[in-house]
Amino acid sequence: MIYKKFKDLELSWLGLGAMRLPATEPGYGAPIDYAKATELIEYAYEHGVNYFDTSYFYHNGDSEVFIGKALSKYPRDGWYLASKMPGNMLKYVDEKLEVGGFNLDSKTFASPTEIFEYQLEKCGVDYFDFYLLHNVSETTYGIYTSEEIGIVDCLLKEKAKGRIRHLGFSSHGRVDTIAKFLGYLKAKNCKDFEFAMIQLNYLDWTLQEAGKKYDLLTKNGLAVLAMEPMRGGKLANLGTDVDNILKILRPNDSQAAWAFRYLQSLNNLPVILSGMSTLEQLKENLSLFGKFDPLTTAESELLQQAAETITERAPCTACRYCMEACPQGLDIPMLLTMYNEASFEIAWMLRAALGALKEEEKPSACISCGQCNPLCPQNIDIPETLKKFDELITIS
Repeated sequence: MIYKKFKDLELSWLGLGAMRLPATEPGYGAPIDYAKATELIEYAYEHGVNYFDTSYFYHNGDSEVFIGKALSKYPRDGWYLASKMPGNMLKYVDEKLEVGGFNLDSKTFASPTEIFEYQLEKCGVDYFDFYLLHNVSETTYGIYTSEEIGIVDCLLKEKAKGRIRHLGFSSHGRVDTIAKFLGYLKAKNCKDFEFAMIQLNYLDWTLQEAGKKYDLLTKNGLAVLAMEPMRGGKLANLGTDVDNILKILRPNDSQAAWAFRYLQSLNNLPVILSGMSTLEQLKENLSLFGKFDPLTTAESELLQQAAETITERAPCTACRYCMEACPQGLDIPMLLTMYNEASFEIAWMLRAALGALKEEEKPSACISCGQCNPLCPQNIDIPETLKKFDELITIS
């Protein structure tokens, strides 16, 4: 196992995410198969994995309980546990915090501190090694920055008490939302946030502007942790066309190997989190993280060629010239970025981002006047692309 430095810690470069543990039936959030999941955790720990990530709602609330129990047989200083404040599930009603959704029964808390203590109890631990705000995004920004609710202040106090060793946040939000949150922390003179976890893989480097997010976080002194390196498993099985391209240079490598080796090229990446569902997946991933083997320049170019075969992309460079002539005031580069992602998959993250837009900000607000087209250096037919985007999200 390769280990990476984070502060004074040595973290396994491969982390185990407890969102897709072995289950007794198919489907997201299905009941955990305790025998198979226990075997998975034990094998991971005994083969060098020491970073384990869970959350309030994974496996309909059972993941925290299971992961704490499975790890409890090992010395507490031999593993690092991460969980998250469920701001993505919070409603603030009558000065109470209601947590619900994702097939969970609603539960009411008097404060963020009560939520945090409830999670410690579920995991059976006295402290979290890593604790995150869960998905700082367009839909949760107001919850996390509300001074009345006081989530950030609560967690700063828990960190001061030692019940949080390292504080951070995860995000599926846009680049400007992450930048806005970093500005909020700066305005509070808060320097306690040490890391951020983002969806990071070779496809989303441009598709979700993960590259820009990585650079922004690195510039601001935060360590970056990668989640969804396989985009929920999709990058491990993209079909024979992609296979045929990649086998030109590495005929014996799986598509998963290409995706992980891509991330090995990044310097500010102490943990690459993978939600493994089978022992076979774990064994393959352990072998890939047994040696440092980043992509060569030629391999990176070939992987980019493969990525271009699975998406229909508008080649927007975000120069923003188009916006000078838009009578609707649309953020056209943002919408084109969303369109590129939708051309591959309209996942829940994209739906959440779209849901946060006002009607006048959505692609349907385009009146097809065409005034933007002459200003586009990339010769994108912007009205036609926005029309396609609107049709994609309408029929999905």
